[in-house]
Amino acid sequence: MPKRKTRRTVPEDPEDFRATLVEHLEELRDRVIRALGFLVVGWIAGWFLEPTLYGYLNGMVVKAANSKLHGTNVHYQEAFRNLTEAFLLKLQLSFIIGLVFAFPFIVVQLWKFIEPGLKPNERKPLKRVAPISVLLFATGAFFCWEVLPYAIGWFTFYVLDFPGVSVIQEPGIMVFFCLKMLLAFGVGFQVPLVVYILGAIGFLSAETLIKYWRHGAVGIFVLAAVVTPSNDWFSMLLMAIPLTLLFIGSIFAVNYTQKKKRKAELTLDEDEAEVPEL
Repeated sequence: MPKRKTRRTVPEDPEDFRATLVEHLEELRDRVIRALGFLVVGWIAGWFLEPTLYGYLNGMVVKAANSKLHGTNVHYQEAFRNLTEAFLLKLQLSFIIGLVFAFPFIVVQLWKFIEPGLKPNERKPLKRVAPISVLLFATGAFFCWEVLPYAIGWFTFYVLDFPGVSVIQEPGIMVFFCLKMLLAFGVGFQVPLVVYILGAIGFLSAETLIKYWRHGAVGIFVLAAVVTPSNDWFSMLLMAIPLTLLFIGSIFAVNYTQKKKRKAELTLDEDEAEVPEL
């Protein structure tokens, strides 16, 4: 009979758990397979949700574009170049939708893989990673959804510099742009969480973050310029400004967490010092 695999338990002290290289690779394989499974399920769900989501996104794009083009001689319309493009568009859109849905579950699998290698005092602040990550992702996507009409209107405004033209593009181009923006904002809003994690486990101190916060802000602006799919300054600012504010908020969170940790360690040392020797 095949040997039944036992579930890996999380020890209180990572020194009590020293897995072999093969065991680490097996655990990594299982986590990757589960993450891919979530992605496949999300892709299948995205296949059925795609018509509804495409209707919402494309309707928003058309409404935002026509609001700027109303009363002009510039016309906006979409057209397929061949019959196969409709199927490929549905396939690609459903994959991106599935990736968005699967992202929080993939984060959980990553956390489950690294959890046994952390000490109890390091695990405690990280246990809130998954729900906070989902919340930040949803916040970033919601913020992007609110500002997308203004971004599309901003791009459409420059079409008016060329009177007499018609905008004819492939269906899905702007919907892809919207989905990429939603995904970029959702992922970008994870930056404060990464900063908090590094501070909570001791890789970054609050003093260092406060000292180099300007460097961090510049890095956020560079990241926003790279991540935003349109690579324009307007979209970059829409992402960079709230991310910078969240980054500053994460510095305060790290400072509070580390002060609380030092206070707890100081109290423990005082209690140990008061214990009389036998």
